[in-house]
Amino acid sequence: MFGVSTSPSSAIALFFNICVIIVFIAAARAQTPTPAPAPCSQKSNSSCDECLQNVACLWCSSNQQCIDYPVKSILPPSSVCPLNDARWGVCWVNFQILIITMSVLAGVIIIAILVCCFCCCKCERIGNRREDVQMERQARARKARQKARKTEIQLRHDEIRQKYGIAKENPYARMDDH
Repeated sequence: MFGVSTSPSSAIALFFNICVIIVFIAAARAQTPTPAPAPCSQKSNSSCDECLQNVACLWCSSNQQCIDYPVKSILPPSSVCPLNDARWGVCWVNFQILIITMSVLAGVIIIAILVCCFCCCKCERIGNRREDVQMERQARARKARQKARKTEIQLRHDEIRQKYGIAKENPYARMDDH
């Protein structure tokens, strides 16, 4: 309609061209130099917001110092700054509250996953019981229909035997004749 082809090969070519353009744009941005952030120690005795503009910095509110985050340990040791006074990322959350919050969230997520697994297993077992009961009901219905058909066929055969005079009153009569 607009001169655009919808064949799979043209779609692949279009996708390839878009990927190449994205790679060139990313490479061009990677080559542009970004200014190096100022060392954290230069932002001491300033504000928490100024210090935390650099993600490598840690603000200690007890002594109003901006220090480099101790990357060798996950949490800053209390010799550097007590957890109650340490701020990282945002000024309104200290590390102690952050640890407690993350622990509670992790616990809630784990409990939710366990509850979901339990409910899924329980529902699956209930579903299997329902299926078993339904299959058993169907099997009983099939056996009843089969028995009814068998008696119907037997009655028809008996009618045919009587019609042609070959009906036997005693099924063991052949044994008695010998």
